[in-house]
Amino acid sequence: MRNKQEVDRRVRILDFWKKHGTGAAHDAFGISKRTLYRWQRVLKKNSGHLEALDPERTVPKGRRKRIILPDVQMFIIKERTEHPRLGKKKLAVLLREEGYDVSESYVGRVIFDLKKHHLLPSGKKLSFYARTGAHHEAHTYQHKKLRRSHTRGMEIDTVIRFVDGIKRYILTAIDVEKKFAFAGAYTTHSSANAADFLKKVIDVCPFPIEELQTDNGSEFARHFEGACASLGLTHFHSYPRSPKMNAHIERFNRTLSEDFIMLNRTLLRDDVDAFNEKLVDWLIWYNTVRPHASLGLVSPLRYIVSTLTVGECQKYWTRTRA
Repeated sequence: MRNKQEVDRRVRILDFWKKHGTGAAHDAFGISKRTLYRWQRVLKKNSGHLEALDPERTVPKGRRKRIILPDVQMFIIKERTEHPRLGKKKLAVLLREEGYDVSESYVGRVIFDLKKHHLLPSGKKLSFYARTGAHHEAHTYQHKKLRRSHTRGMEIDTVIRFVDGIKRYILTAIDVEKKFAFAGAYTTHSSANAADFLKKVIDVCPFPIEELQTDNGSEFARHFEGACASLGLTHFHSYPRSPKMNAHIERFNRTLSEDFIMLNRTLLRDDVDAFNEKLVDWLIWYNTVRPHASLGLVSPLRYIVSTLTVGECQKYWTRTRA
């Protein structure tokens, strides 16, 4: 039964018709006498089975078929074979120059039909295998990313800086509630470095981390995902083009850039290890001394200690120097 609600409605109308007559049924439901008799006849023909009152499909039995001129089809196949990225808008212009009065939407529908019948190149990317010297179709694997509407736990991001033509990457992390922050500079933009940074964050953080959120950058894939899985962390992704979802880390990035990176650009360019050593001293000041407005003008470590019991105060101390 496709539409049980409509079947129940028709049964009620027929019952009302039998009790009160045709005029009352027409006034109450707006159903004509002819329709009532037709429903009654169909129900009697099917031995009273209510499924007979199920409305018939309204899909047209005969549909118009799109007519594609052979010359137009050959022109589109030729152009798309030579120029795979040529879209319907430009193809429509080229066809009109050839004397065919076609619209952009018509060309798009023709392209759709040609693709469905495998008459156009797939346009898929090829991968080159150096060992065999052959090209094979590149396979892409879509992994469903966890997303959420609100943020908690740790946010992690990357700050990219060019210093005299040299590119440097500073990975940053901050806890949304406690504002405990960490950062580290790297020379390359890889998921292996992001995984290394994550392990350092886990090591120095004075409280356990269960969840973290990043953007959709390539550094937060592969090795980083593996590190999250091995450490038992739930990794959330922000939605594309939604920096407000990572508002806490974006604000920390601004503070880090204005208070430290801008003052140590030369060191970042010439000696990343020395830059990180100096950055550790700044992070200790940031986490233990600097007042935070969102924490009632106390430092993150002082706020964390204030939330601990007497027995825990000596247990969770940061190991930033380790």
